[in-house]
Amino acid sequence: MLHVFCDDVVLPNETITKREYIKHPGASCIVPVTDDKKVIMVRQYRYPFHRVLLEVPAGKLDMGEDPETAARRELKEETGVVPEEVIYMGAFYPTCAYSDEVIHMYLARGLHFEQTHFDDDEFLTMEAIPMDALIMDVINGDIEDGKTQTALLKAYYLLNLIKGE
Repeated sequence: MLHVFCDDVVLPNETITKREYIKHPGASCIVPVTDDKKVIMVRQYRYPFHRVLLEVPAGKLDMGEDPETAARRELKEETGVVPEEVIYMGAFYPTCAYSDEVIHMYLARGLHFEQTHFDDDEFLTMEAIPMDALIMDVINGDIEDGKTQTALLKAYYLLNLIKGE
């Protein structure tokens, strides 16, 4: 999934140096919001941190896959949710200093619940948590995952804009 490179680069002052970076296929994440303003979240063990993290549904893009298609696929696989509406919220560069990974963020509304389809190596639990509580968890530092923080804050703002129309 990851490919590591080391390039020789010329800096603006004509100095030659090296830059190491990782090429990544990209990913999508999605904030599924119920009609009563709860967000369908997943708890997942993350090996690098040796603990379970609370996150929005997300996953990497398959080769040539459209980011919205990936977001919808991951949402269905991880939560069994199929949305009526998906709104693009922009791109997130989680580690721009050493990787070209781009995570595309989406908001999902009009949720219908079906069967989950976990990957063989996925062990997730799902929770519906009020959006306001999640925003306070972000502000208080209780949600550490960067894509989740950004996607929740953007979704909260966007939903308030839509409500104000």
